[in-house]
Amino acid sequence: MQILTPEILTGQLVRLEPLSDEHVEGLRVAVQDGRIADLWYTSAPRPEAMAHDVEAKLDQAAQGLMLPFAIRRLADDRLIGVTTYCHPIPAVPAVEIGYTWQAGSAHRTGTNTEAKLLMLSHAFEEWGCRRVSFRATWFNHPSRRAIERLGASFEGRIRNDRILRTGEVTDTAQYSITDGDWFAVRHHLRHLIASNTTSAS
Repeated sequence: MQILTPEILTGQLVRLEPLSDEHVEGLRVAVQDGRIADLWYTSAPRPEAMAHDVEAKLDQAAQGLMLPFAIRRLADDRLIGVTTYCHPIPAVPAVEIGYTWQAGSAHRTGTNTEAKLLMLSHAFEEWGCRRVSFRATWFNHPSRRAIERLGASFEGRIRNDRILRTGEVTDTAQYSITDGDWFAVRHHLRHLIASNTTSAS
């Protein structure tokens, strides 16, 4: 099974649409919701750099190195962020989920959890992946907590392996979910989404 094949992934809260130039304006608005780009440890681009960021991701996609998505919130049909499959290892097969950011108003609403459930389900059940990894800047504690909440296992601290947009060199926290973990993780994520939906109703 070939991995990183573009496809629309739809849940109850969000729809993941393969990224295109048509998403630039909506994402420019979304990144200003909560001033996500002001957080030095995130991958969110500044509004004026959004077109360049989308172009760079599409270039990576054309090389078979990434499959980026725009995240659309179904409740109001607004774009709320970006997420990607990246760093594919077809021989295993394995893939990473990363370069994720969501608008401030989407935090703690279940949209990130459902987006990850959609992507993990597709990776394990459609592509037959044996492993899905996640990485976060060591000091990005909100992202690390979100990854841990998914049920991913912490694998270690990788020293001095990334350069931030500020020019600083920093460390990475690495996590993974394997195909052996997937049954329990899937049940856990469905429970989180159901609990969030119930509490919001």
